[in-house]
This record gives sequence, C-alpha cells and structure tokens, in this order.
Amino acid sequence: MNDKTNATRVWLTFFTLVIAVVLLSFGASGLWQGKSEKTEDAAPLVFRDGMTIADFGRANELSNAFLQKAFQLQSKEDTERKLDELNLSRTEIAERINRSRTLEAEYESKNWVKIPLKFALWLLFLSTVFLLMRRKKITPERRKTLYLTAIMLFGILLGSDPSPMGTVKDAIALYGAKGVIFPPRMIALTVFLILVFLANKFICSWGCQLGTLQDLIFRLNRNNQDTKGILRQYHPPFLWSNAIRIAFFLIFTLAAFAWATDLIDPIDPFKIYKPAAISIGGGISLALILIAALFVYRPWCQFFCPFGLVGWFLEKVSLFKIIVNYETCIGCRSCEKACPSTVMGAILKRDRTIPDCFACGTCIGVCPTDSIRLAAGKRSRPPKGKFRTAEGADS
Repeated sequence: MNDKTNATRVWLTFFTLVIAVVLLSFGASGLWQGKSEKTEDAAPLVFRDGMTIADFGRANELSNAFLQKAFQLQSKEDTERKLDELNLSRTEIAERINRSRTLEAEYESKNWVKIPLKFALWLLFLSTVFLLMRRKKITPERRKTLYLTAIMLFGILLGSDPSPMGTVKDAIALYGAKGVIFPPRMIALTVFLILVFLANKFICSWGCQLGTLQDLIFRLNRNNQDTKGILRQYHPPFLWSNAIRIAFFLIFTLAAFAWATDLIDPIDPFKIYKPAAISIGGGISLALILIAALFVYRPWCQFFCPFGLVGWFLEKVSLFKIIVNYETCIGCRSCEKACPSTVMGAILKRDRTIPDCFACGTCIGVCPTDSIRLAAGKRSRPPKGKFRTAEGADS
C-alpha cells in the first residue's frame, strides 16, 4: 500500500476504535449502577439548648448509627446524653457531621462488588503479561491484542472508576474540598504503588484503561514491525513534558486546597468510559488527547496524569525493570529507534534523567542479540565509548 492509503487506514481505524469504545461504554454503563459522588450542600444544622444527641439527630434527619460514627459513641444508649456533654463547639460539631456525611456519600457511591472484582482481574491480567514479557513473548500483534483486552475489561466492562489516576486526583480533591481522607481510596493507591514498585509501572503500562487506549491508538499509526510511525510521530523532550506535568500537578493541588476546585474533573479523559458524564468542553479536550495519541506516545500520561508523576518517582526503585546487557549489546540502537518515547535512549546510554518507562516491551522485541530484558537488579552503565559515532562524539 502507498503512503496515502496507509494514512487513510490509520484514520479510519482510529475513528472506528474511538466510536466503538464510546458506544460500547454507553451500552455497558448500566451494568454497574452507583450513586453520584457529588454531595449537595446540606441545610444548616438545627441546634437547641438542652437537646440530647438523639434529639439533635431527629432534628437534622441523622440516624443513631450515623451519630455513633460521627461522635465515636460506644453504644446507642450514648445518644441519650446531652449534646453539650460532647464538649464540642457548634462549629466542631458541624465539621464532624459534614465529614461523616462526605464519607457516607463516598461509601454509597461505590460498587463494592465491582471494585474487588476489578482488582482481582488486574492482578491476574498483569501477572499474565509479566510472564509473557519475561519469556519474550510480546509480539506487535499480541501487544495490540493485550491492550484491546485491557480496554474492554477494565474500561468498557468495569468502567472509569477505579483507576490509578483517580486514586491520586480524587484523594487530593476530596481533602482540599472537605478535609476528608477516604480510607478505601488510600488502600487502592497503596496497591497501585506496590504494583509500580514490583514491576516498572506495570499498572500504567497494561492495566490503566486510559493508558492502554492511548497506547493502542499510538500503535495504530505504526508499521507492522511496530518500529516506526506511518504518519510522523514525535518524541517530546522529557524535560518539557515533565515540567508541564509537575506544573499541572501543582496548579491542580493549589486549586483543590485554595478554592476547593477539581480542575481535572471537567476534562477527565477517563470519562470516555462514562460517556453520559462528558460535557462539551470535556468532549473537546478528550478528542484532542486521543488525536494527539496518534502522534505522541501517551500524551495524557506524559503531560498531565497525577499518578503518572507519582509513579515516575517510585519507578526509580522498581524491583523489575528494563535492563541492558552491555556484554552482548552491539550498540546498534535498534531499541532506541523503535522506542515510542525517549526513555530507551536514556536507559541505553545512561547520559540523562530516565523518563517514564511504560514497560511496553518494544525494545525487547527488536533487539537482535536478546540483550534487553525485564529483570530484577540494578541497571549498569555502558562501557565508555560504547555509543560513540564515527565522528568521535557520543550519540
């Protein structure tokens, strides 16, 4: 096929994939019903002199069980105590009630069947991919199949929530707005970070429903060997992408704490798996991100994702990571040229800060001497002059 035909095929496949994801997500959205996480502002609390805790509850439509949790009461009988006996000011009482209401709304908004199921499937799926990569069984076609499986399973069927990004974004937004920490979210974040530590950003690489969608889109615009773009693809310098990501994270955090505003929610690209929640502005930003993914590897992950930033710091100490055996490496740089980002050049030469490595395995597949592997251990540095050009300068 000529270049024009190939380009047309890329665009047709891209639009088919995106439309299919949106339509299937619409169809699957009814599988997991849950209440909205957004809590409406409650009416001012009613206080009267001499009222008991139970009276306070009845006046404000609060159950005894709710009051026991909010005020850490030992038993139902404690609700018959005078409200004044709590030794709390009305402002402190209101703060406790509002925090408890927020936590209750968070709990009620979650589907407690779907969430453990999703985590169990994540662990099973990631373990399978890990074994395939260790055995060097990730081919270009198999990679696309695995990405499509992740999109179907963790995005379309199991929805936009939970997600790696959501654990960081929602934790900051909720604490900034309500001063509340939601314990299950912290547990989920801990699990995700453990997965990053065990195998170099594997949850982002193969489990994240948005990350795998971006990655698959990028691969649609590649040749059959998955080494070069059909339409020109770009590799932005990590210094730029990470600087933007850090700045975005700081601005997002400042807005959450200073103005109780979640800047990401209106443009959250994970809503592609929850299409009914996409606004006009959100739809435009989502379209731009997905189109950009044809030309730039994982643009949301590299430029904006809060979990991507946190994971980048942790992946420096990941147990399993991409490692080069310089004793058998012939310095052909096939891995660097085929890498969808700038990370393999940094890993290979060790001459600059190593960007996010999404452990896609492209470098392993193209190495002619099997010198690259996903393995435990410390990365060594190349012998001096290993990648020196004919002109005598390091390349």
